[in-house]
Amino acid sequence: MRVLFTVSAWRGHWYPLVPLGWALQAAGHEVRVACAPSQSEGITGAGLTPAPVLGEVDMVFLGRLQNVWNAQEGSWPYPAPPLHPVTGEPMGAVGDFTFAEFARESGRRLAEPTRQGFDAVVGFARRWRPDLVVHELLSLEGVLAARVLGVPSVLQLWGPVGAEEDEPGLRLRPEDPTGAFRRHGAGEFRSDFIEYVIDPCPAALRPPTSATRLPMRYVPYNGPGEAPGEAPGGEPGRRERPQVCVAWGNSATRMVGRQAFVLPEVVEAVMSLDVEVVLTANPADVRALGELPPSVRVLEHRPLHLLLPHCDAVVHHGGAGTVMTAVAAGVPQLALPCAMDQFLNSRRMAATGAAIDLPAHRVDVPSARAAVAELLGRDSYRAAAAELRRASDELPSPLRLVGRLQELAGAR
Repeated sequence: MRVLFTVSAWRGHWYPLVPLGWALQAAGHEVRVACAPSQSEGITGAGLTPAPVLGEVDMVFLGRLQNVWNAQEGSWPYPAPPLHPVTGEPMGAVGDFTFAEFARESGRRLAEPTRQGFDAVVGFARRWRPDLVVHELLSLEGVLAARVLGVPSVLQLWGPVGAEEDEPGLRLRPEDPTGAFRRHGAGEFRSDFIEYVIDPCPAALRPPTSATRLPMRYVPYNGPGEAPGEAPGGEPGRRERPQVCVAWGNSATRMVGRQAFVLPEVVEAVMSLDVEVVLTANPADVRALGELPPSVRVLEHRPLHLLLPHCDAVVHHGGAGTVMTAVAAGVPQLALPCAMDQFLNSRRMAATGAAIDLPAHRVDVPSARAAVAELLGRDSYRAAAAELRRASDELPSPLRLVGRLQELAGAR
């Protein structure tokens, strides 16, 4: 069987698909990943074969543009206006991004590469002839390729957010802005074109869907990297003090700006507790913290799934990859969402009892300290996190899902 993956130009969007790609290859199937050229090296490093035919959609611009829309609609939570979508500089007012700029830059950074990607993936699919297509939320090209060829397509979710959300300020419902489906003879795009959804969430976290749900255990892939020389702080339960991981990604500052950069407050809050701290962040953000005490261990470029099993809690900004990696590790979470799907991820995690949701625009040192202390001090969070892990472990592995995907391809 030949399986074509289509992915958007953001590592966190295609990382969750990697273990399924491994499982398909281990079962003897061929896999190709249609991607933008910027993702080709990372996909190769993950052990999959890229087909760099898609357009380079500027995902940072897309995120900043969403923030401007939200500010215009009154759902922007921060006191200052969002960053300018093009320059990335703070705007004095929302109106600083004019309609003319919107039309010009949206066409150049979104519409043109999107049209290019739709057309290119159809051409590649006609040449390579896949039997099945797997895509993620922001890569509708896969649905088009599958319909042109008459083969099944399957949406794989990143985590607790699906394709049928009505969350204010979150635009993740698939759409066809360039008319590619009509252009390639597949008719007008309809939401029911998405017939199957691979859902990596245990039942307590599942998003709504009207499609056929294909449950699959979340196997964390957070990129390549070495494991620490030894488990930080020793084995869980044998350390003298609890260990807290503070995981800070790159997207918050780039898309929202300095007003979402609450890492200094978080680190100060956690350091004031009687805990050991493992901090993973990019070098620029670490430098902004100044000199750190010996109780804070900084680890750069370490896959999160190798760190969290040795931690008693994790603090992060609500991205799906970190949420699901913590679920798989059975670790209580403090989520500090900044933008996009992070708010919904965090609320759904908090509803399970395994996390606290504290939006970044409300974070200060006392609130962060109190939240971490509550996570560590109440057994209910540990019990809920352990139950989520148990429920996750009971889901079919990617290798078991391969048989179901073979059935879909054979039936069509």
